[in-house]
Amino acid sequence: MFLAACGQHEKPVTVAAIAQVPGSKKKVCCESNLPNRFKTAGLSGAALTLPDTGSTHANHAGMVWVPAGTFRMGADNQQAEPDEYPKHDVSVDGFWIDKTEVTNAEFAKFIKATGYVTTAERKPDWNELKKQMPPGTEKPADSLLVPASLVFVPADHPVNLNDYAQWWAWKTGANWKHPHGPGSDIKGKDNYPVVQVSWYDAVAYSKWANKRLPTEAEWERAARGGLEDKVYPWDNEKISEGQPKANTWEGSFPYKNTRRDKFYYLAPVSSFKPNGYGLYDMAGNVWEWCADLYNNNYYKTLGTNGVKNPRGASKSYDPDEPYAIKRVVRGGSFLCNDSYCSGYRVSRRMKTTEDSGMEHLGFRCVSN
Repeated sequence: MFLAACGQHEKPVTVAAIAQVPGSKKKVCCESNLPNRFKTAGLSGAALTLPDTGSTHANHAGMVWVPAGTFRMGADNQQAEPDEYPKHDVSVDGFWIDKTEVTNAEFAKFIKATGYVTTAERKPDWNELKKQMPPGTEKPADSLLVPASLVFVPADHPVNLNDYAQWWAWKTGANWKHPHGPGSDIKGKDNYPVVQVSWYDAVAYSKWANKRLPTEAEWERAARGGLEDKVYPWDNEKISEGQPKANTWEGSFPYKNTRRDKFYYLAPVSSFKPNGYGLYDMAGNVWEWCADLYNNNYYKTLGTNGVKNPRGASKSYDPDEPYAIKRVVRGGSFLCNDSYCSGYRVSRRMKTTEDSGMEHLGFRCVSN
């Protein structure tokens, strides 16, 4: 059984969960904790340090400039989780950032140019997978150790929201070209965000494009769009009020979606109004990978004093899965619902293992 963990109401899913004790279930939401299935060849260890891609190398078409400045990072309202505290001053240098998530068309160009094979298209390596699990964990059945990924399967009735197995399924053949599994494809969806990509896949694309993944601080700075202490990229108006502002789950999760925003699954990029910096989908649609390692106490190590250009925790730690190495994901997805999770808040922190891939997990790039 695979874990679509939602530790703080909403996390990314973990492949490691295939080896968890039957019957043990973690709270999962729109996102979950994905597994550290194996290290993609050529992209482990020191090779994953952030590239210093200056503006003389990166093509800034389709990007916007976020000016240098200081902002207040962290919790903004009563929905905040413990890892969003304390709120603290952060200064960042100016940087370029993609206006939208990386699209299927853009990712296809990368694949064609490099022949790269994504994590979901490779067979998991148990010797690597078990490193993120408690000692003594038994090897799962070989039938589970196949190229596959997690897809969302809506329920047809109210379910126990602590049982992620009610809406997540591990499907053989699910990958970026077949995001919902065999029988699905991305034909006619060039301008949709690419999904089912791991952190390794996102890093590989970023390097090919002479860019990099944003730090968590850069991502939040960009998402706020120049606004101070607001809950969402647009201001403090609730997601359910006024005009639709993002692609989220509207109705009763995970069985009834009213489609008030006109979308059930993914939406094409730029389907909603941009924030103050001209950035689209900084809330909803897909979760986005960041460069930083996740540590639930990271903000507490910073205190309330100012910090400049933070690069995240030096060591990954998630009390829900203490053996797993996780990276930060931000922004929420089309599965987020206020009654169950609020991933579209600009301060909302999520995490998942580096080899995670899901139907609602993508990325965008930045450049110095």
